[in-house]
Amino acid sequence: MPISLMLLLVSFPSQESNAQIAVLEVIKAGVKKVIKAVDLKIQRMQNETIWLQNAQKVLENQLSKLKLQEIAGWSERQKELYGNYFQELWKVKAAISYYQRIKEMTSLQLALVNEYNRAWNLIRQDEHFTLKELNYMEEVYSGILDASLKNMDQIMLVLNAFNTSMNDAQRLKIINAAADEIQTNYTDLKQFNNQNVMLSLQRSKSTAEINSVKRLYGIN
Repeated sequence: MPISLMLLLVSFPSQESNAQIAVLEVIKAGVKKVIKAVDLKIQRMQNETIWLQNAQKVLENQLSKLKLQEIAGWSERQKELYGNYFQELWKVKAAISYYQRIKEMTSLQLALVNEYNRAWNLIRQDEHFTLKELNYMEEVYSGILDASLKNMDQIMLVLNAFNTSMNDAQRLKIINAAADEIQTNYTDLKQFNNQNVMLSLQRSKSTAEINSVKRLYGIN
């Protein structure tokens, strides 16, 4: 980190804190917006699925009443019509599974932001860390958050992909890649937080000091 930036952090801690809080709120608001959008899409797709499933049941009931020779005598138009029903049903079910997965990913993304916010607020209260160490931690946290924002971009790409010619295999590839990255980001964040807590405990010089650190981080 440049010396000028370090001096700025020292001179204006309240401004830095307020800026970080503002950025976090923007990120959280964005994630919540995505979750809400996905919820609405899931609801709409589920309604379409119910309609298609009901239509499927009607068709299956009608088919069961027909004799084989009558089925063989169907016109090409009838075959195409009923075939489209089943094809649309499959497409809607596949879309719902995509959106459900995306919703799980965005929920994990929100948990990541909340975990960062909680840990960073506690660490800044911990007297066992130097300013240099806090600056390093902030850089690590910023890197994780930046990576998570890129994952959000991938999620939005998939959300918009249903209006494009992207096929199922391409969508699934993007979804799985983004899901793996988000899980990695969250795991890295948790591990980094645990390492910092353990370091603080190791630097504690008395039982009272250890208990104070445990209370700060909510450790039983």
